[in-house]
Amino acid sequence: MDPTSVVICDDHAHFRRGLRALLDTSDEIQVVGEAADGAQAVVVAVRLQPDVILMDLTMPGVGGVQATADVLAACPHIGILVLSMVSDDDSVFAALQAGARGYLLKGARKAEIVRAVRAVASGEAIFGADIAARLMGYFGSPAARPNRAQTQLTAAFPQLTARETEILRLIADQMTNPEVAEMLGLSEKTIRNNVSSIFTKL
Repeated sequence: MDPTSVVICDDHAHFRRGLRALLDTSDEIQVVGEAADGAQAVVVAVRLQPDVILMDLTMPGVGGVQATADVLAACPHIGILVLSMVSDDDSVFAALQAGARGYLLKGARKAEIVRAVRAVASGEAIFGADIAARLMGYFGSPAARPNRAQTQLTAAFPQLTARETEILRLIADQMTNPEVAEMLGLSEKTIRNNVSSIFTKL
């Protein structure tokens, strides 16, 4: 399996060095570049065409949310995985609406970051446990209140089809694409296409 190419975008050079050193110990990931702010992230993305960008949200100048939108406007095939200290609802949803496919908090372990990078590169959406809990707190627990959660999702995102709403609910419950496909009796390709449609609409 070829390593996933990654660009690290964070305004703290010390953090970038530490994250690069951490990821360099994985055979599954190859760090190909760095960016110190959102504007530089776009330039580096266009030049290097990485599979995934690890994107901080809080940076001087062009922040991570705008950088995510700008990168995807220029290179829609690149997966954006947010790696940030902030976890408030506004930041999470702004990042998702800009097109981020994953959201982890800084301090996540190497195994979690590697798994998230590979998932985002393959077209999945993935969230750290804290972010998933926040999403479920917003939408309600699908296990306990599926009808209420579905209704809240439909009200929050009326542009989604019923199937897309159902898939988003399962993603928010930390299910992977293969798990969603098995539960719904659909192919993984169909789920990937629906996930792409969801994030395009949002």
